[in-house]
Amino acid sequence: MAATTHTVTNQPPPLVGYDVYGTDRALREGVERYLSASAPELLGEVREELSELGRATGSAQAQRWGALANENPPKLRTHDRYGNRIDEVEFHPSWHRLLGHAVGAGLTDAWGRPAGHLRRAAGFFVWSQAEAGHGCPVSMTHAAVPALRTDPELAAEWEPRLTSHVYEEGLRPAAQKGGVLFGMGMTEKQGGSDVRANTTAAKPLGAAGEYLLTGHKWFCSAPMSDGFLVLAQAPGGLTCFLVPRVLEDGTRNAFAIQRLKDKLGNRSNASGEVEFAGTWARRVGEEGRGVRTIIGMVAATRLDCVLGSAAQMRQALTQAVHHAEHRSAFGARLIEQPLMRNVLADLAVESEAATTLGLRLAAAYDAGTEQERAFLRIAVPAAKYWVTKRCTPMVAEALECLGGNGYVEESGMPRLLRESPLNSIWEGSGNVQALDVLRALQREPQALNAYLQEVGQARGADHRLDSAVKGLLTELADLEGIEARARRVVERIALVLQGSLLVRWAPPEVADAFCASRLGGDGGAAFGTLPHSLGLGALVERARIAG
Repeated sequence: MAATTHTVTNQPPPLVGYDVYGTDRALREGVERYLSASAPELLGEVREELSELGRATGSAQAQRWGALANENPPKLRTHDRYGNRIDEVEFHPSWHRLLGHAVGAGLTDAWGRPAGHLRRAAGFFVWSQAEAGHGCPVSMTHAAVPALRTDPELAAEWEPRLTSHVYEEGLRPAAQKGGVLFGMGMTEKQGGSDVRANTTAAKPLGAAGEYLLTGHKWFCSAPMSDGFLVLAQAPGGLTCFLVPRVLEDGTRNAFAIQRLKDKLGNRSNASGEVEFAGTWARRVGEEGRGVRTIIGMVAATRLDCVLGSAAQMRQALTQAVHHAEHRSAFGARLIEQPLMRNVLADLAVESEAATTLGLRLAAAYDAGTEQERAFLRIAVPAAKYWVTKRCTPMVAEALECLGGNGYVEESGMPRLLRESPLNSIWEGSGNVQALDVLRALQREPQALNAYLQEVGQARGADHRLDSAVKGLLTELADLEGIEARARRVVERIALVLQGSLLVRWAPPEVADAFCASRLGGDGGAAFGTLPHSLGLGALVERARIAG
């Protein structure tokens, strides 16, 4: 066979060896905007911290780790060779490298550092683009802190371990480890999202705050972790508990992993079903107030759903633009062809809107004022609903930009597509989020006031945004059939918020495209339907990774 038949032309070079943070203009500008306002003395330190993580994320090594962790999913080892029950999950070494790098980069350490939530959110956004599955234990460990803080004694014992920058694999007493990971167990097979239907029973012991649990958890996140926050029925009602995997004396707690879930995506990560049978637990918060105790953890993981989806959207966009920049067809590079430019520009607008919203929520956590907490009460579930919903169609469209190459596993795009629906389901699916927003609107008027004050900061800057705000207020004033209209209402809440943020902070061409297509009705149902009169070339140029 002639050697010339093997000459490779018109294929893009590998997308490797770049700074995922430094080349993302929307992310970089957002981080510096909020830092400049809250902690300008940290600008240099955080730039270097995130650029270092960005270079690691864009390296061939991290990309290889991500591929291997997904090609070699975790295995459950219920017994050792002698028949002893061990209930351990075995991971490929690449999983441990990804997780170790995440912990070492401070992605479980937000609650005690200056601007901790913003820098941690940006880091989570960046490193998730190397591989998304290991983000589950990272997120759970980070999010456990507010729940544990309802018990100062427990927080003093566990928070330093959770926020440590040291990752140590293996099951040992927590006091013997430099850092620990946490998981969560709320969902049961008979209840699903209705956690108040939980039947796991908690029997008090003689010592104050100690209980034995009996029951089954249908979904237990990160079952290889050192500890778990779970819900169970105590004599006083549904209560939150801390369940360690290994007790202080070194013996294994009763924690039987019955099986690992065979999931659509998220293949590198273990999700399991577990049985509690005389499982020792420590109460967190008061009896009967389990949902209220654990809700801080749920809110923090919901924000990570937003950030994780935004990260997948950005990575999909990056891959699509890179391919179009180097691939030619019909006599021109794809990126130069008007219709492909429209598709890429539309994807870029969606990605920037998601990124900008995620950073705003993280900055609100850092501010910690009553006003910002009220704002988050609506903004987090609304953002979780909308951004995670937009992830799958956007990733699918980006995959199509690569044509048949995008449908091949080696491109990495199929892995992104399989991962894309997860965050819409995890921590409460779309209906749960929409109804949560309605509850906030009905029970917490200060939350709506905080939201309206936020979007009101852009009043008069764009007539389409102003009109959308008026339309939203009309929707909110009409209570007839409000529950059946909840998705429609929450979608508008999220879009108006994104529009307000982009009008204030994004370049004019980005805000104009968003308001025209998402708020003004001048766009279609599919990506690539922006008005042709917009500055599409500038939108695509902003999305490129060329620094």
